[in-house]
Amino acid sequence: MMATYTIWHKHMRKMLAQSEEIVGMMIQPILWVVLFGVGMKSMFTSLEGSSAEYSYIAFMAPGIIALSALSGAIAGGSGWLNERREGTVKEYLAAPISRMSILAANALTVVVKSLIQAVVIFLVSLLMGAKISSNPLQLIGAVLLIIGFGLGFAGIALAIASVTDTPEAYHMLIFLLNLPLLFASNALYPIEVMPNWMKVMAYGNPTTYLISGLRELLFTNDNIGTSGSTIDIWLSFTVIILFAVSGMLLARKAFKKSLVN
Repeated sequence: MMATYTIWHKHMRKMLAQSEEIVGMMIQPILWVVLFGVGMKSMFTSLEGSSAEYSYIAFMAPGIIALSALSGAIAGGSGWLNERREGTVKEYLAAPISRMSILAANALTVVVKSLIQAVVIFLVSLLMGAKISSNPLQLIGAVLLIIGFGLGFAGIALAIASVTDTPEAYHMLIFLLNLPLLFASNALYPIEVMPNWMKVMAYGNPTTYLISGLRELLFTNDNIGTSGSTIDIWLSFTVIILFAVSGMLLARKAFKKSLVN
């Protein structure tokens, strides 16, 4: 546990020392919410009429949280690949610490960055008119969902970074997962309006369950997509837990394999 904390603390200090990374981490979700959210909200308002009682900002905010978690995991995997290429991982392995603590520290870094961006998105959403639940139990539940999703995708990103040797190969493989996970979900539009083949993809996508859970836990039911949910909240938790465990097991297996090769 101490080794995990030490490596995680090193990563966080490195992030704080790089103002560009901090600015990018803060600005990216804000741009998504403001630019994309405002435009789509205007379109929906014009279609439904000015008296529409929902907020598209509230509808899409969970999707932006998912996107931020995906982006954070990709960056975490990229950092892990750089450490492998630079020989930093070999230095970790020479230390008298658990090998799994090295992976755990990288996954924890991804999760913390995702939570920071989630807070930024919540604040921007509030400023733009979204109504967020103040129930502490619901807030804790939302945090747990974000942590679980962050761990799951961090595991996938770390697994890919453990079996590839070049940044080009890593980003090519991760790109095949990134966009489908976001757009083949209920992040930007309700599942009900999707064609049947896309609904199948959405229901098999863990991103859908994160977003559905966040909408039900955080946003009041006068917003589009937050009432009459077709996905039970407990199903969302179950899927995200399984996704987190599967992702980390995949990372563990890939990491062990990379040590043998």
